Amino acid sequence: MRVVMFGYQTWGHRTLQALLDSEHDVVTVVTHPRSEHAYEKIWSDSVADLAEKHDVPVIIRNRPDDELVDQLSEVAPDIIVANNWRTWMPPEIFTLPVHGTLNIHDSLLPAYAGFSPLIWALINGEPEVGVTAHMMDEELDAGDIVVQRAVPVGPTDTATDLFHRTVDLIAPVTVEALGLIASGQREFTPQDRSKASFFHKRAEEDIRIDWNWPAEDLERLVRAQSAPYPAAFTYHRGRRIEVVSAVVSEGRYGGTPGRVFYREGDGVVIVAGADARTGRNRGLAVTRVRTEDGRELPATEYFTSMGGYLTGRP
Repeated sequence: MRVVMFGYQTWGHRTLQALLDSEHDVVTVVTHPRSEHAYEKIWSDSVADLAEKHDVPVIIRNRPDDELVDQLSEVAPDIIVANNWRTWMPPEIFTLPVHGTLNIHDSLLPAYAGFSPLIWALINGEPEVGVTAHMMDEELDAGDIVVQRAVPVGPTDTATDLFHRTVDLIAPVTVEALGLIASGQREFTPQDRSKASFFHKRAEEDIRIDWNWPAEDLERLVRAQSAPYPAAFTYHRGRRIEVVSAVVSEGRYGGTPGRVFYREGDGVVIVAGADARTGRNRGLAVTRVRTEDGRELPATEYFTSMGGYLTGRP
């Protein structure tokens, strides 16, 4: 089939490579310009560079326009394949090919439609994550599922671990889905919209530690914001510190959320949970921190004395 590929960053790069390695003919690539957004500088393999290396024409757009519709009409694709296209795609584009548009999304749809699904899923303690190939329709990430593959989430997995595990699913999921479409299959699995959820882009406010969260949730937040993602942060004596690593405490600690309380093992326990006053909660044992000047050190060295509070703002 003649394929137009829409994509961006490493997700789009892996999709394009899979298409180039397949029996299908990539006739045009559409991608976004480079961005300085913190999350868009991560996993930023260039779709444009890969296309140009293989002499595939490249169109760069922030969002579709009438000129793009005309350009795509001229190349007459049989199908569009999209992965990590960051803006709305109008019906005059996604319905243009005879086989429509296949979107590749890094979640187990219908859950975690939208942005940063791996991070949100890890924070929420999901037991598995994955990749879904679905047919695009008017609602974002809501079309019929063609192929879906899952991988388990381990108890110490970071978002970086899950990225590498799911990005390796892109090629087989894409190629299998295209094979089904090329074979003439047209009926796929409708999404159960009662199970749908939709998440926004991550921003600095989303990595600010709220000590009213249970320690178990905070521990997953720290893992979700693993390098190269921006680390979860808090304030100590008016200075910002990043929590690089942490575990849920063995003991239960009562008091006020955010209290720097007790050395336990290799960490320093911070009281956590909105109902911490009951004494039934485990705390977050912070093990490594990074200071404003970029120094990373064990929490037991940073917190030279117990007492005081970690806060959301200076």
